[in-house]
Amino acid sequence: MSFSSLAQLAKVKGTLLDAQNKPVSNVNISFLGHSTQSNAKGFYTIKVPVNKTINLVFSHLTFKKTTIALLLKNSEDYELNLIMNEHEEEIGEIIITKDKKSQIQGITTIAPDVIKKLPGANAGIENVLKTLAGVNSNNELSTQYSVRGGNYDENLVYVNEIEVYRPFLIRSGQQEGLSFTNTDLVQNVNFSAGGFQAKYGDKLASVLDITYRNPTQFAAAFESSFLGGSLAVDAISKNKKWTAVTGVRYRNNSLLVKSQETQTNYTPSFVDVQTNVNFNASAKWQWSFLGNISQNKYNYQPLIRKTRFGTIDQPMVLTVFYEGQEKDKYDTYFGALKTTFQASDKLKLKFIGSVYHTLEQEYFDILAQYRLGENDVTIGSETYNDVSYTSGIGTQLNHARNDLDAMIVNAEVKGVYDWKNSNFEFGVKYTRESIRDRVVEWEVIDSAGFSIHPPIINFAPKDEPYTSFTGPLVPYQSVFAVNFNTINRFSAYAQWSAKTNLENAQLWYTAGVRMQNWGITGTNADSSTNSQTVFSPRVQLALKPNWEKDMIFRISGGYYYQPPFYRELRDAGGAVQPNVKAQQSVQLVLGNEYDFKMWQRPFKLVSELYYKSLNDINTYTIDNVRIRYAANNDAKAYAQGLDLRLNGEFVPGTESWFSFGYLKTEENTNTKGYIARPTDQRLKFAVLFQDYMPSIPSMKVYLNLVYNTGLPGGSPSYADPYVYQNRLNDYRRADIGFSKVLTDGNTKKKNWLGNFKELSIGLEIFNLFNNQNAITNTWVRDVYSKNEYAVPNYMTTRMFNLKLNAKL
Repeated sequence: MSFSSLAQLAKVKGTLLDAQNKPVSNVNISFLGHSTQSNAKGFYTIKVPVNKTINLVFSHLTFKKTTIALLLKNSEDYELNLIMNEHEEEIGEIIITKDKKSQIQGITTIAPDVIKKLPGANAGIENVLKTLAGVNSNNELSTQYSVRGGNYDENLVYVNEIEVYRPFLIRSGQQEGLSFTNTDLVQNVNFSAGGFQAKYGDKLASVLDITYRNPTQFAAAFESSFLGGSLAVDAISKNKKWTAVTGVRYRNNSLLVKSQETQTNYTPSFVDVQTNVNFNASAKWQWSFLGNISQNKYNYQPLIRKTRFGTIDQPMVLTVFYEGQEKDKYDTYFGALKTTFQASDKLKLKFIGSVYHTLEQEYFDILAQYRLGENDVTIGSETYNDVSYTSGIGTQLNHARNDLDAMIVNAEVKGVYDWKNSNFEFGVKYTRESIRDRVVEWEVIDSAGFSIHPPIINFAPKDEPYTSFTGPLVPYQSVFAVNFNTINRFSAYAQWSAKTNLENAQLWYTAGVRMQNWGITGTNADSSTNSQTVFSPRVQLALKPNWEKDMIFRISGGYYYQPPFYRELRDAGGAVQPNVKAQQSVQLVLGNEYDFKMWQRPFKLVSELYYKSLNDINTYTIDNVRIRYAANNDAKAYAQGLDLRLNGEFVPGTESWFSFGYLKTEENTNTKGYIARPTDQRLKFAVLFQDYMPSIPSMKVYLNLVYNTGLPGGSPSYADPYVYQNRLNDYRRADIGFSKVLTDGNTKKKNWLGNFKELSIGLEIFNLFNNQNAITNTWVRDVYSKNEYAVPNYMTTRMFNLKLNAKL
């Protein structure tokens, strides 16, 4: 019987070549947990079971993953030769593609399939970015992220080479709704965490460059879960000149928000429609249109909150009863036209025009009546786990009537010229930003019958209620401003790239420069006196020695400027400060990529060491995801750190990665000394892991684990940062997803499943270990002891989500 069992096998063999017909070694060939590798000549051989369909997977860190379905007879000797494709826009499994372009530019390329499969409370491209070293976020309700010490406003995002924007007024992650990027439409994702080329725009931190796919046949994809749903359709005309991808999304964050400590009536509505239409007019001329309409409504009515905090010796409890509600609305309309003309074999020209219009409304009146006391933890007590002694009672009223109407118009011409072994790129761009903004918000605090005066105004005496306060009664915090401003920007860039051989090594180099001029008119501004111009030279070098070990070394850097956007011009009091300068960063990035084998499978280690010297810094505070700037360029700063990422086939036939980041960033305001910046995330560890059950290979498992040390931000937003340098607790979160693939299209089903290219059902567990993570602190004052207590504002708890995915 043993001999008979062994005999029921077939053999698959062949040779694997690249696009230049050179043999590819170390390709992993696997099925159902069995694997082998190609040798130095690209040859492989593997035995497979017979009389049943198996999926043979060919994977390598340099090339796209290929899956071949085989059904072989007993003792059959089957020859299968493949050309391994390096194309960076492959839709595959969890792969960080390593082609030459991404290697030499220090770009991380992420396949879209991982974006769809990776579990997370706010699934999408940003959810995957947060597993990379150097990218940080302590808020699972937000898609915003900081990179290597930068804040949320320092990241560039492009879709099809078109810059996209976020709403202005959002102050809480749960208000965000939908990210602009529709994951269902994505074909390629490139990300650079620093040291990027001159062709990218004027920001200090990072670039996210996304390409939507150009379909080749009709297809449809559908997803539904407890958090919402989506529908995407690929269409193509009969003559194949017209193609389009269109997506509709709906999201409801009720499941997430209701898991927090505050009991609410919450009725959100986040909806958007997005389309990308392509027209091939001729072999030399192509047109495309990208459009998006998004409506995010956030209706929030808090009812009651009970938070337990403190220490074992002094357990405390804060109980808050609410009245009132919040009604926010963010409507955005975006349209862009792009045309590409192949003027000659060497010259390609592009024109891009876009319009972005956002209408934002933030209205709320919320009365909070709170009670602060000691928590009775005595087992058997009649008041167990309740307030045994009240030390503070007070009332807080928050009011806002904020409106913003912004329109941003862009017109850009770009070109690429190939000459011998070099490449020349250039572009000019005009941008007009028209902003109409009204800010009216205030906060009044009453504690034990006494109105608390503002902490930022030097009234005396300060020891109420023991000494009578005779000053004017004013709100605790108050902002009132009306701003009508227009910003005109002219920018241009030129860069040259080439490749050469240095004895036994290959050298790639890129040198370029950017320029931007901008002027502000309107409230408090006159473009004739506020016009400013900056120049930003940048360089990249990549060296690949002819060593036995597969390594590549990179160095990049230059001057990076960030001319102020509207939010950076508006100070904490709401007034526009037109003389705000562009923030400047001198960056240096040293990188290394090392490809090696472990457990007879391919792996890659990426390491980057970076340093940024920052001048003319516009200091800010962060409250949840709301940023308020000082708007005075009164500081200098630095950021330094190390990013490491190890990725490879920890499980045969799959790709996973482990990331580690160290960051230190500090600022010096008015020469008072260096203190931690709000984004000083010292240590970060993250895991993206994929696995499957060997006995049930159609059962997939995906793990998303993030650990971040505590950020500064545990102090009141109005506090002097040189007095308060408190940090929040460490952020710990693990999300896990299980997916049962009912059909993947490789085997044609004879039942109803045969109608689907892919059908799967999944279970996701968010915050698997139910960690209590805090995003900010609420500060409550005890008038009797004169103490202020930091009450954590906890994020979401453990939750379950069911998800259905289908492709036609």
